[in-house]
Amino acid sequence: MATVMFDLKRLGDVKAPPGFAERVLAQAGMADSYAVFETVLGPVYVAWNRLGVSAAMRSKSSAEFEQWFREDIGRRLVQADPPAGLASRIEDQLQGKRRMQFDLRGLTPFSQAVLRKTLEIPRGQVRPYGWIAREIGHPAAVRAVGTALANNPIPYFIPCHRVIRSDGVIGNYGGGGPEAKKNILTLEGVQLKRLQDLARAGLRYEGVRSTRVFCFPTCYHGRAARQENFVFFHDESEARAAGYRPCKHCRPAEVA
Repeated sequence: MATVMFDLKRLGDVKAPPGFAERVLAQAGMADSYAVFETVLGPVYVAWNRLGVSAAMRSKSSAEFEQWFREDIGRRLVQADPPAGLASRIEDQLQGKRRMQFDLRGLTPFSQAVLRKTLEIPRGQVRPYGWIAREIGHPAAVRAVGTALANNPIPYFIPCHRVIRSDGVIGNYGGGGPEAKKNILTLEGVQLKRLQDLARAGLRYEGVRSTRVFCFPTCYHGRAARQENFVFFHDESEARAAGYRPCKHCRPAEVA
């Protein structure tokens, strides 16, 4: 049998190719991978691991995204080729089809509940912060909901842009500021002028005379109704006093 001799000193001088250690860590589940994707919103950097997508950002460069990920997520990151099907799942998610899995490790149970509830808001619709607080069983935690959404590590795909202030004002947005929020909502079909006109008039809900149901102004329930069949309310008590019941789809109030 032939004897193979190794020069351990020479082996010790061999350097691994750049990024080799990070790729090994990613394959072992100890680091996340990332790539940049062209989307309807422009280039978006997306990080993922075995559990799902872990972060997203419209960054100026790979270096900026990597630095933000290290500081905010706290794990190592390596650039890689995306797995098969991820690009199509991203496109579908932005079109309102929920096909993506997410890794929300590191977030508090409260923040995870906020983000998972936000995922339920349909494309082309908006909900107030108070709606999320009520839906997750913490009706008084409206400010905390806002904080959780401001720190959403996966904007665009977990659609925090679909959450607005209770007075109907669009509000701020961690994924690029108010203008970016308006642009994305417009792209999704939200009639911002109508929404803002109602907000300025102090009108929070719309009802349909034929169904006696009241909704949030972007709910699809009343979209087929004629304009003359709409009636608007300042608050829930006004709507109920007029004999209207809350919509079971958008749930503007607790459904008895």
